[in-house]
Amino acid sequence: MVADAVTPAGGPVPRRLVVLAGPTAVGKGTVAAAVRAAHPEIWISVSATTRAPRPGEVDGVHYHFVTPEEFDRLVDEGQMLEWAVVHGTNRYGTPRQPVVDHLNAGVPALLEIDLQGARQVREAMPDALFVFLKPPSWDELVSRLVGRGTEDEAERTRRLATAEVELAAEDEFDVTVVNAEVRQACAELVALIENPPDIVRGTPTTPL
Repeated sequence: MVADAVTPAGGPVPRRLVVLAGPTAVGKGTVAAAVRAAHPEIWISVSATTRAPRPGEVDGVHYHFVTPEEFDRLVDEGQMLEWAVVHGTNRYGTPRQPVVDHLNAGVPALLEIDLQGARQVREAMPDALFVFLKPPSWDELVSRLVGRGTEDEAERTRRLATAEVELAAEDEFDVTVVNAEVRQACAELVALIENPPDIVRGTPTTPL
């Protein structure tokens, strides 16, 4: 369990946001779900989206479902840490205030996001710890993507081309975690959330 952070006077010490990103099909969502299941004391940011809920999705749990007008307002008021248009239609983004509120209250917080979003968060919150989730090998990444069976051949080809570009961005991150086994990757990520290392930017490390 992550220990509560307190000041000598007993008040909460603001936490450092941990941002998890990596290439498509590497298992970011699976690792984040493992963290949520094993460590409910860690708050995981919930994205806002303009798309309609899918069957079984709960507002505020899976996403914050908002109207395009509400999304526009959040962007205009600077209330989005990051946002993007996905597949040319719906917009997704990370509301800033819940992240700030949890960090200031001393709650350990994780943001699981794509590479584009991570770059925007770095501009908005440069003091965050940026963790790159990496596959054990390229062949394993291909196997995971094909094994999902959720994309046709053309889509798999497009996603793999994207993954090659995303893997090349590893040096932009502070720490690398290899997702060879979900439980181990989860444990390494939780350790980083509990005790974020002092990192000199430009010198990424891999936890032992």
